[in-house]
Amino acid sequence: MADARSGADAAGGSRGDRGNPSRLRTAARRRAKAGQEARSEERATAELRSEKSLGPHSRKAHLSMRPVWLGLAIIVLAVVVLMPTPDGLSVSGQRALGILAFAVILWVTEAVSYPVSSVMIIGIMALLLGASPAPDGSGEALGTSDALGYALAGFGSSAVALVAAALALAAGMQATGLHKRIALVVMKYAGEKTSRILIGAIIISIVLAFFVPSATARAGAVVPILIGMVAAFGLPTESRLGALMVITAAQSISIWNIGVQTAAAQNLVAVGFIQESMGATISWPQWFAAGAPWAAVMSVVLYFVMRATIKPEVDRLEGGREIVQKSLTELGPMTGAEKRLAAVAVILLAFWSTQGSMHDIDATTVTLCAIGVMLLPRIGVYSWKTVEELVSWGTLVVFAVGISLGSVLLETGAAAWLSAAVFDGLGITGLPVLAIIAIVGAFTILIHLGFASATSMSSALIPVFIALAVSIPDLPGEGVGFVLIMQFLICFGFLLPISAPQNMLAYGTGAFTTQQFLRTGIPLTIAGYLLILLFSATYWQWIGLL
Repeated sequence: MADARSGADAAGGSRGDRGNPSRLRTAARRRAKAGQEARSEERATAELRSEKSLGPHSRKAHLSMRPVWLGLAIIVLAVVVLMPTPDGLSVSGQRALGILAFAVILWVTEAVSYPVSSVMIIGIMALLLGASPAPDGSGEALGTSDALGYALAGFGSSAVALVAAALALAAGMQATGLHKRIALVVMKYAGEKTSRILIGAIIISIVLAFFVPSATARAGAVVPILIGMVAAFGLPTESRLGALMVITAAQSISIWNIGVQTAAAQNLVAVGFIQESMGATISWPQWFAAGAPWAAVMSVVLYFVMRATIKPEVDRLEGGREIVQKSLTELGPMTGAEKRLAAVAVILLAFWSTQGSMHDIDATTVTLCAIGVMLLPRIGVYSWKTVEELVSWGTLVVFAVGISLGSVLLETGAAAWLSAAVFDGLGITGLPVLAIIAIVGAFTILIHLGFASATSMSSALIPVFIALAVSIPDLPGEGVGFVLIMQFLICFGFLLPISAPQNMLAYGTGAFTTQQFLRTGIPLTIAGYLLILLFSATYWQWIGLL
């Protein structure tokens, strides 16, 4: 307001003193100085947010450590490969464990980007497994050509095809802006009380989880709208209201990654492993029946946790509905592309949710057919050039290589050996199933503190959990339900901003501090963990999952 008055005074003065060059020059200098100060303030704010997004360490410090982490990964790989082969573990299995250790260090430290680490893993797998004895018992080396087939096997997985189609569908949402329109419509009906806007932010995350198979894309749709509403009422982004809204959106997205199978790529990693290694198919409705009730209860918990941990400056945003309506007006009426995309999304959801009951067409086939329709000229939604620009192809490489590595761990017996060494050594396989879930679940949550990618975490741990499930007696479905519950726990990204990509996107806005996020994340993690145990003792047993 002060800037506006100063501008008005300056404008008024210039109108009243048009014949006085000296005063005109003075007014011009005053306006120039004010503009320079505003630009300086913007630069300072941008620098502050940049520092916040990096956490306690600067970018230079992070970059300077990368060669160290890369060197450590190489050393650990060499040590594991060169040490004497333990009893019960094959040479190829030992080398697979060395590659796993190498991959985990790179994934946790981000010494190189995920796609680059994946390409490195392909080469190392081809070389080390190629020099290992062939599985036919002939004593001859497998050879790099055959070993390369193992390293690239993940690219032929149906799960990778589904991820590719899901990313293309998310790109359609970005290209048309349909996800933003959906979010604005929900906020329009949420009202103006902060409690109702909080509910609206949760509902947006729930609705978009069904139609936008990318957690990052959902955060990209919701967070800017919430930040815009906070700013429209004169509150800074880093206000308590801003922190409340943005953290709620990020945490709700993590919750519904568990509720909907196609909501996150890491789910499809687990589904792929279960299908290939355990011979079982988890359909979209089966996943939803298991995960959605838990996510629904956690959404209620999220509302009360957020209300208790962060108190906003105001209880009501007067005129909030008008602000949202203005944004909708600026979007204009729905375009033809948006309408066609909405129709495709609804049809896709109908096919996903009726798989196994009304038809036997798998989710991958349905989604790929939908993308084919979306690419058709005139009746489609976008062009292939748009898909090339908006899809993160590196994500596909990471996803496929993760599946390849997990398959090698299972086929060489490395996963079973590691599971026995860790869990049998603790003597947990003889405990009741609920106790095993409690112990392994706590282990999974702690391990998540070091992983910034749940997809990489699934690639590393799900093969081990499959081997563990096979060793637990009397599990129904040969342990498929146990592995699914462990995947739910892998999706926990409640504790730190680095625990999930959507958290990092939200953190980059500068709306909240790590301490604020942790203050909400600790009770959410505890509540989610206890709910996992409660559902394991009741509902999941009732539906035959355990």
